[in-house]
Amino acid sequence: MKSVSEYPSADGLWTGLRLAPDAASGVALEDGVEAAIVVIQGAIRWAGARDALPAEFAALPTHDGGGALVTPGLVDCHTHLVYGGQRANEFAMRLAGATYEEVAKAGGGIVSSVRATREADEDTLFAQAVPRLEQLLADGVCAIEIKSGYGLSLEHERKQLRVARRLGEAYGVTVRTTFLGAHALPPEYANRSGDYIDLVCREMLPALAAEGLVDAVDVFCERIAFSLAETEQVFQAAQALGLPVKLHAEQLSDMGGAALAARYGALSCDHIEHLSADGIEAMRRSGTVAVLLPGAYYTLRDTHLPPIDALRAAGVPMAVSTDHNPGTSPALSLLLMANMACTLFRLTVPEALAGITRHAARALGLQATHGAIAEGMPANFVLWNVREAAELAYWFGQQPVRTVVRQGRIAAGVQA
Repeated sequence: MKSVSEYPSADGLWTGLRLAPDAASGVALEDGVEAAIVVIQGAIRWAGARDALPAEFAALPTHDGGGALVTPGLVDCHTHLVYGGQRANEFAMRLAGATYEEVAKAGGGIVSSVRATREADEDTLFAQAVPRLEQLLADGVCAIEIKSGYGLSLEHERKQLRVARRLGEAYGVTVRTTFLGAHALPPEYANRSGDYIDLVCREMLPALAAEGLVDAVDVFCERIAFSLAETEQVFQAAQALGLPVKLHAEQLSDMGGAALAARYGALSCDHIEHLSADGIEAMRRSGTVAVLLPGAYYTLRDTHLPPIDALRAAGVPMAVSTDHNPGTSPALSLLLMANMACTLFRLTVPEALAGITRHAARALGLQATHGAIAEGMPANFVLWNVREAAELAYWFGQQPVRTVVRQGRIAAGVQA
């Protein structure tokens, strides 16, 4: 594994670029106009048409983009990247006709991931997460959310979050950690959800927040998980600690979770296949981002589409993410998710590209530092070997990355 300190600086004048459309890049230029980006001390100092470059930057060392398309660094705003083991056997069982109950009786389901996560130490979890993260980074990801939720006890949730922090430090990638202690009931709390939520709110969350391990708080609000009242209890605990909230909402049924989350100013509501008109209006008023997770929709062979047209009409920003997890979305390509969002959910190409850049950044509260190419932002951008932006959502099974600039350093690809 290459140390971050070994990545060369991206400082200098980047020329020979074609900026992606404004919806993705944040900079508006006419087609065919050569673009340039100035990076100084790891931050973007200027971006625009090459022939409009201010004279003060003309003598900087030059990086030739070779005519590559450039976008902001991608943002994967919903993942469960750190966990023990994997669940391919369950995938095979379901395909062979096993029911959910039969998989559970065989020791499968989330309990399987909880058991494997609890059995693994931090170094093992780190080693298992590394290849997953490297796959996503190779796709152009420059910021990523990593949730807990497979430990379901203070000791093991802490372990997951500590590994998430280590991954960010080791790879020079922005990692936002989300505490998802209210993901499922651990076996030792079977039929005692109230007691477990008390543990989450009174012991786990305060301790982990005090250790600086929590950037946001999430809950799985669903019939098979936690109720609206239990969700609000967690939100109140987060609010008392000054932590933003987000929600696994309306995936399997309309629980009214999105409206509740919006009342607490949630950063995002994720999945939202069964989102109601009231939920959409509440999200519109609060500025909450709708995070679409086509990988889970595909894996579960769902047929109930998210209300894309209604979200679009209301002006609710739509992000797209991998939802990487071992049970329902073992996805390791954010570009593939952009393709799926277009083909399965009928997003337009500009919507999909905004969904994996600026809207995804907003879903993590990172809109001031990620998701656009703008003066003053840290240098996080990707050069692509494609002729037009639509190719980023068109191809699947291909990695068209030429160069990745991440946190002001050339993290991958051509360095000249």
